[in-house]
Amino acid sequence: MNTDAKHPVLISGGMGVRVSWWPLARIVSIMGGLGVVSGTGLELVYPRLLQDGDPGGNVRAAFNELASRQPSLAAGLKDIYDRYYIEGGKPQSQPYKPVPMWRLSRVEGYGTAPDTFWEPSKDLQLMSLASNFAEVWLAKRDHNGPIGINFLRKVERPLPWALYGAMLAGIDYVLVGAGNPYEFPGMIRALSRHEPASLGFKVFGATSGSGNFSVLARPASLGIKGVPNLPQPKFLAIVSSYGLAKALYDNPETRPHGFVVEGPEAGGHSAPPGKMKFDAAGKQVLVYTDEDRADIPAIASIGLPFWLAGTYGTPQKLKEALAAGAAGVQFGTLAALSGQSGFEPSLRAKTLRMLAAGELKVVNSHVSPTGFPFKVAQVPGTVSDPAVYSRRRRICDIGLLAAAYLAPGGGVEFRCPAEPVESFKAKGGRPQNTEGKVCLCNALIAAAGQPQRHPDGYPEPGIVTLGEDLTPVKDMLAGLPHGQEGYSIGKAIQYLKSGLKA
Repeated sequence: MNTDAKHPVLISGGMGVRVSWWPLARIVSIMGGLGVVSGTGLELVYPRLLQDGDPGGNVRAAFNELASRQPSLAAGLKDIYDRYYIEGGKPQSQPYKPVPMWRLSRVEGYGTAPDTFWEPSKDLQLMSLASNFAEVWLAKRDHNGPIGINFLRKVERPLPWALYGAMLAGIDYVLVGAGNPYEFPGMIRALSRHEPASLGFKVFGATSGSGNFSVLARPASLGIKGVPNLPQPKFLAIVSSYGLAKALYDNPETRPHGFVVEGPEAGGHSAPPGKMKFDAAGKQVLVYTDEDRADIPAIASIGLPFWLAGTYGTPQKLKEALAAGAAGVQFGTLAALSGQSGFEPSLRAKTLRMLAAGELKVVNSHVSPTGFPFKVAQVPGTVSDPAVYSRRRRICDIGLLAAAYLAPGGGVEFRCPAEPVESFKAKGGRPQNTEGKVCLCNALIAAAGQPQRHPDGYPEPGIVTLGEDLTPVKDMLAGLPHGQEGYSIGKAIQYLKSGLKA
């Protein structure tokens, strides 16, 4: 399939929490593309898989493999497995045992004041490492194709350990977006040598005299030492502007292997429009213009390989991308709605039926606690439904998107605009920032078939995020035999590959 043996032409998107999971990525890779798993929230997914009875024994197999490679982790891995595993799976009505939230403790005596370094508990370090190892190892098992992992820069607390776990499993590509990923090349170099690596995070209320705050990963703290260096994966920065791409390239310390260039129509989070516009009620309206699109010829002039994403999931768009000098395209929505994605099957089927009937609408919204625009498909029964949103009890029991703030005693605490309003206000948050916000942590993992059920019996509703361009999915549905409602990822790749034919 490759027009250039050095680079994959097709890259599957790293969508949601578990939507881009290992079975999907594995098939894409076997078929000659770059299959990408989502690294977001895996430290939540894997404990829930164990509580669902570890279907197929995949978690046990992956943990056993990691323990054989890193014997110092064996006891901790067994503890995690035994703590969460339920033979035969928990009853559907029973809540999942929660994973501890990502609190951070200061690492005393490390670094130079005023800069400070912070770590989660050893349990969370290992949970993040092991779950990312497992997802990558399962995706790579029994074939030689490349596998990538997608991280969100804004979910910073688990990232150093998640990256390390993926590298221990032999990840081939690391893709990072949703923020400036300039620290990743340095982290990859350090972690390949099993050396400490850190990632900065923003702390509200900190002043210039407070120094920099960073979350720290120290492999030796888990007993990993004296082992061979790891292969360094290729790093692809997900960008939406020439300015960021050029800045990353100009510094040898931050230079990536290449770029994935996203347009504003891409699913999930996206960069806000350059110019703010407001409706008659004074609310910001997300209107993009040509000025918000990346300068593709300028990015091509940098000289690194790049892939186009957002509206490039059709054979014709693949041809256009290659003609523009791109190495290929990344396709997300087409993969997310295929039969092998991690979407909960009935939710995926409902979404496909609405799309086939011309009833599906994708809107760019302000629901994300991060403040970044977020694409939401308007599907009844999900939190995009006003009745479902109003019924849901506000709770922040995961907190991956919570923002750090400086507590009165000098410690770091976290608050989220999607948590209960009074709680957010008590932590110094502005109440207007809570309006319309959705707990994406709970909603995204529910959309992948692992909804938390609260003690009162209330199940967390899901959310569907897709790109705005639904053309490739419509094309796939139009070609289906009568009575067939869905398509496979294999058929989707064949559809895209037709764009490579003369």
